Amino acid sequence: MSKITVALEAAVAAVSANTPSEGTAQTRRQRAEVDRAFARILKLIAPRIRHFIRQYGLVGHWDDAEQCCAIAVHRAIQAYEPEKAQFTTFVNWQIRGELQSLRFRLMTDQRPSARKVEATTVSLDAIAGGEDGEGLSILAAIADEEALGRTEAGASDYLAHSAMSALTDSYVEHMRNSGLDRIRRRAQPRKLTRAERAAGAVSPRHAVLDTGEISELEQRLQHNRQVVEGRLFETAALDHGDDETARERMRQVAKRAAKTMGDLAVADPRFALMAEYREAMVAAH
Repeated sequence: MSKITVALEAAVAAVSANTPSEGTAQTRRQRAEVDRAFARILKLIAPRIRHFIRQYGLVGHWDDAEQCCAIAVHRAIQAYEPEKAQFTTFVNWQIRGELQSLRFRLMTDQRPSARKVEATTVSLDAIAGGEDGEGLSILAAIADEEALGRTEAGASDYLAHSAMSALTDSYVEHMRNSGLDRIRRRAQPRKLTRAERAAGAVSPRHAVLDTGEISELEQRLQHNRQVVEGRLFETAALDHGDDETARERMRQVAKRAAKTMGDLAVADPRFALMAEYREAMVAAH
């Protein structure tokens, strides 16, 4: 790991060490240690924050973007699990998500549909008049305080299932192409012997694919898909009964599929996040 990665892990560990368990009051010294470690983290990742702000085209809203990044770092520290990935990988996606959200909020009013209805984005921190005439923030008027958490969890689950489905489709298509290539090679017309040519035999111009082999390939691909969905991603039921041989065969299929999909994730930009997570896990072990 790089020096910055090591320093970040140490600073995050310091925050965790000085964060008491729920129901326990935090001491003044612990708060000071947390503030010091948090400032250290922001200083270490300041270059990448500046890079992301420019990348998302938010230079004109620099203060808001920096505040969003600070919120992202805070959330990343709270949700970080060292055994799953390095903090550098985890915090990058938190920052990206906050900046993407900020950019969406800023650009919403510029859409033709928004201009047509004269829509205006209003900050949740804006003050509105309450029934008693006192100022009331829009955020405070939201009745369901858990709605945001449920929405984020639902969006996360949807994206995860979509990614798993797309990766499974990519794996099946890769295996189908490989299987068809093998069938085509076996179906290539053999060269005629001298005796056959002398007898006037004519070699076929095109390979004739065996429909039985193609059907068998599709059945095998369907079985592999079920194994991947049931054993790797747990998105479908997998019935293997009490047959130990069948269970071992499925385990081998899942093992080979996991390696193949890992290679596909590295090569396909759609699965860049999965590939980055895989590399982080390999480095951690």
